[in-house]
Amino acid sequence: MKRLFAASLLMGFTALNAQAQEVVTDLPQTKLNVVGGLSNLTAYQNGELPFWSKTIPELSDGKITVDIKGYNEMGLKGPEVLRLVSQGVIPIGSATLAYFATDNPINEAIDLAGLAPDIETARAVTEAFLPVYEKHYDANNAKLLGISTYPAQVLFCKGSFTGLNDLKGKKVRTSSRTQAEFVQAFGGSSVTIPFGEVVPALQNGVVDCAITGSLSGYSAKWYEVSDHLYALPINWNQQLIVANKAFWNKLDPKVQTFLEENVKTLVDNIWDAAAAETQQGYDCNTGADACTLEPKGKMKLVEPTDEDRRVLQEVMDKTVIPAWAARCSTDCVESFNVLVAPVLFDAAN
Repeated sequence: MKRLFAASLLMGFTALNAQAQEVVTDLPQTKLNVVGGLSNLTAYQNGELPFWSKTIPELSDGKITVDIKGYNEMGLKGPEVLRLVSQGVIPIGSATLAYFATDNPINEAIDLAGLAPDIETARAVTEAFLPVYEKHYDANNAKLLGISTYPAQVLFCKGSFTGLNDLKGKKVRTSSRTQAEFVQAFGGSSVTIPFGEVVPALQNGVVDCAITGSLSGYSAKWYEVSDHLYALPINWNQQLIVANKAFWNKLDPKVQTFLEENVKTLVDNIWDAAAAETQQGYDCNTGADACTLEPKGKMKLVEPTDEDRRVLQEVMDKTVIPAWAARCSTDCVESFNVLVAPVLFDAAN
């Protein structure tokens, strides 16, 4: 089942990559080692893996060869990747931005829970704040090559759920500080539970709801233990693609340009795939005709109402954003106000 869906997305990735760049024949021979994201997720399987192992060698006329493994295949848990890139242990790596929220609140700026209720806004916010992150990571010995994303993180609930106000009094499995603050702002309580333990937690009433990617929840059969799927992205879990600065500076300028141009295409493709996977998750958890996977779930899809969007904006303005701003630096908040706030204003109007 997973292979069929992965194959369909892979064809899309391959077609887009083929159109992106022509073969470059005058590059020096270069060997790269890359640590990618989680190897069991489609962003790696259909995006990073074929890009680094096939597309880059082909478009470089065989001059650039790459060894890539997911960080879990390297025995890593994820939060170490950025530190190891900064130290030069990993030359190029992918890392989940949310992992570093406790290191510096600037890493939460583009993915505060409730900030981007659709993928267009999430992408626009990410692009707007990119120069700030480029400067930030440069100061930490890392060259930022791009920021991609995972699919939307959404609510799976057991029992009646009609909108955000129904979070009051509910126990909700969250996986980040900003998700916890979001749930608490609506009167719910945040519970930290590993992904693999969510099914029995929902079954036994340890939690009433849980947040994860719409397709990840489907793959883990959350549709068997929950009955309402709320179609409002809570957040997105953007991914950094970074290189050690000293390693990057030693690369031939032609190789640098080649990699930067092609990583942009990889990033675009992963964003497109995330949108498709978000919808596929909605379709398959609820048994919609558009679902191409089996079995189909029977969850009820709950669409956000105008009232939901109103209370969401109110909670963001009065609780989530101020709480984040209080723990971020003055420069960080000023950058957010100058670069992100206008994007949010345009999206709202």
